[in-house]
Amino acid sequence: MSLTDCTKPTDVALNTDLYELTMAQGFWESGFTGSHACFNVFFRENPFGGGYAVSCGTAQIQDLVENFVFDDEAVDYLAGLEAPGGGTLFKPGFLEFLRGFRPRVSIWAVPEGQVVFPREPLVRVEGPVIDCQLIETALLNLVNFQTLVATKAARVVQAAEGHGVSDFGLRRAQGPDGGLAVARASYVGGCNSTSNVLAGRIYGIPVFGTHAHSWVMAFPTELEAFRAFAKSSPRNCVLLVDTYDVREGVRNAITVAREMEEAGERLSAVRIDSGDLAKLSKYTRKAFDDAGLPYVRISASNDLDEYTIQSLFAQGAPIDSFGVGTKLATCDPQPSLGGVYKLSAVRKDGEREWTPTMKLSEQAYKRTIPGRQHVRRYVDEEGRPMGDVILDDAYLVGDPACAVDVMDSMTTYDLSRYESHELLEQIVDEGEATDVRWDLEGSKRRCRDALMRLDPGIRRFLNPQAYPVGIQRGLADLRRELATREHETSGR
Repeated sequence: MSLTDCTKPTDVALNTDLYELTMAQGFWESGFTGSHACFNVFFRENPFGGGYAVSCGTAQIQDLVENFVFDDEAVDYLAGLEAPGGGTLFKPGFLEFLRGFRPRVSIWAVPEGQVVFPREPLVRVEGPVIDCQLIETALLNLVNFQTLVATKAARVVQAAEGHGVSDFGLRRAQGPDGGLAVARASYVGGCNSTSNVLAGRIYGIPVFGTHAHSWVMAFPTELEAFRAFAKSSPRNCVLLVDTYDVREGVRNAITVAREMEEAGERLSAVRIDSGDLAKLSKYTRKAFDDAGLPYVRISASNDLDEYTIQSLFAQGAPIDSFGVGTKLATCDPQPSLGGVYKLSAVRKDGEREWTPTMKLSEQAYKRTIPGRQHVRRYVDEEGRPMGDVILDDAYLVGDPACAVDVMDSMTTYDLSRYESHELLEQIVDEGEATDVRWDLEGSKRRCRDALMRLDPGIRRFLNPQAYPVGIQRGLADLRRELATREHETSGR
């Protein structure tokens, strides 16, 4: 694929798994065009063995719905697909249905940047069953990866203890789109800049970068390379000092820093990209301080993650900022969030009441929660989250704040002494975007504030405390009833 083959915004309708389209054709042919469904997006376990995740990508769902159309090119492509058994895969009548299709869904989502937890709905989608089915893959593609990246970035930023973190992951990201998603989500998660210039133009994220080892190697000597760069970029001068020998590189950087002072400029920083970063940063700090250049900062890179940064500070490394690339862009060591999109209620054409549905599965951890779910977050007087409750108002029993643990029916929560607010906000109403908008800067602030309020025990990396997530008693009773009925019906 060449750069001239970049997709159009409306190509989002084909950014899907084929079975979404074959199911939609089946629903269409079976007369389901008036039937409605409710789907929930959720994940089953916190990523990276942590205690939370950061919602991300939800701010782009409105654009997804707005651009979700099958233009003539898309329909012509689908018309040309052949079925494995012979003949065309899609029928002419269904293709004409797609030609005039616009999703008539209503969507509720957790605000971007908010902390979220396993099993609770991150997004709820309601509407005609065909419409809900067709947007599944594209919606999961938006939310899954960006939530994973934002969570990884939040952990890295936490480890950095207030020192700057820049996303350096573009060249290791999963393609151009992956690089953009990483830059955007890592900014929400707390990074303060990116090396990705295209992300800077599209999203307004601050961009950062200076020079690579190749710059130094292109000159006869390292000192000449440093002098040339200082002359070329005196207001953006960060010198990479580990191309040959860090100690010699630091001495050359000191020489250039003094020359810059004489010219009325200042060396901003030096970067170390290899070796024992703790030991070398201590040497570098002392060398610049002894030279009367305490303002020159130290930046570090080289396959960093939250654990490495935490270890560097534990060793007293005087590092001022970090460039984090591969392990942020690839979300090492967890490549996927595992978010799913599951049917939880249906409503037949002409009916007013919803019928809850539930997937039992042979594996207990894959069993779903039925109903048109929403989430209440309970907070103390200082706004600190104390627990979340999943509920369906049609099955409310007793106090909404009394719940059964989402995974352990023997554990219960009574959160009635706390104030609460709805976690999900409606962002799409029957195919039209609502007035709710989450801009990138607001999402970044929301993430920072949410993490500041979260209990430190939940934020810690090793054996974090579990955050209470419960199912309201009425919904828990419904889940048990549906499970019992299904077992009796199937004879299990």
